[in-house]
Amino acid sequence: MDTTSTRAHDAVRTAPRALATEAVHAGRDDLARQGLHAPPIDLSTTYPSYDSRGEAARIDAFATTGAEPDGPPVYGRLGNPTVARFETALARLEGTEAAVAFASGMAALSAVLLVRGSMGLRHVVAVRPLYGCSDHLLTAGLLGTEVTWTDPAGVADALRPDTGLVLVESPANPTLAEVDLRAVAHACGSVPLLVDNTFATPVLQRPAEHGARLVLHSATKYLGGHGDVLAGVVACDEEFAGRLRQVRFATGGVLHPLAGYLLLRGLSTLPVRVRAASATAAELARRLAADPRIARVHYPRIGGAMVAFEVHGDPHEVIGAVRLITPAVSLGSVDTLIQHPASISHRIVDADDRRGAGVSDRLLRMSVGLEDVDDLWSDLDAALGQRPERGAGNCASNHSAPALAN
Repeated sequence: MDTTSTRAHDAVRTAPRALATEAVHAGRDDLARQGLHAPPIDLSTTYPSYDSRGEAARIDAFATTGAEPDGPPVYGRLGNPTVARFETALARLEGTEAAVAFASGMAALSAVLLVRGSMGLRHVVAVRPLYGCSDHLLTAGLLGTEVTWTDPAGVADALRPDTGLVLVESPANPTLAEVDLRAVAHACGSVPLLVDNTFATPVLQRPAEHGARLVLHSATKYLGGHGDVLAGVVACDEEFAGRLRQVRFATGGVLHPLAGYLLLRGLSTLPVRVRAASATAAELARRLAADPRIARVHYPRIGGAMVAFEVHGDPHEVIGAVRLITPAVSLGSVDTLIQHPASISHRIVDADDRRGAGVSDRLLRMSVGLEDVDDLWSDLDAALGQRPERGAGNCASNHSAPALAN
């Protein structure tokens, strides 16, 4: 390839592009000049090298900075070309310098805690609610961390000299509570703010634009989008990415190349899926808010495909009665899922802490998929059981007509 066409290719790659365009093309910009259309899957665990001195120098450079080695790959635990494509694409979508992928969302969060802990910064300030296993990891101190729980307004006062991280999730799992990310980032000062952006995805918000240094995803959810891949990823600046790569190499929490391929494929339809599911979710939230069998509806102001609601009756009966909707953990798939957080996703959290964070025993969390809204409502309506006599009224709703963000 001549230098003119190379420069033209680079210009196309680096020019600002809309999110929908990046979702389709990021991580794939070099394919056409290689004569390829679909990204290749590199399943190699090791790579031949006849220049052992050069390979040693590249390994030494990685050990020093964690930067991705120049030249051919070395070993699957150090990095993989297919996974790197997904990392490039996710960083572009989140507007960060880099992204580092892991075998699961919890592996990604663990790596962040290990990076900060290795610097003697083991104290974490966190805002509830969080995903139940994230809460447990912090509370149990399994990685040697100490956590101070606070509300968003108390972040600044909770900081200590050994605070290494502030952690929030917005919208939060499972109540969909939202945090003013810019205000929290300001309160953090020089302490890195990590935002779990799993529910919102970069389609609805990009936390780095509001001051977050780290953006966490359980990529198992919306990024993959089809319920067939387990993964996690942290979008961040290159300096922090280097440290994360070193932890990933040392601990082995690597993402399999096939998973990287599926995630890259999932990103291409992410904006379409999120917007379509969000429109359906907003309509279901509106219908639920007007239903006398529902005590309260939770739906975020920024929109999204997640709806949480508290029932007057027995939530377990609703779980057992759905037929089109799937009663299962996880979220973000093309089909609609429903679960009872107090029994499943947040069972590991102390009951008093769970209720204090707004996770009531009557709360149900629903991940809305791509089915027809009337079919979903028909299933929910039947599962909720007989309506009370006219005049019973709806006890409460925090959004009588939930708004969908544009």
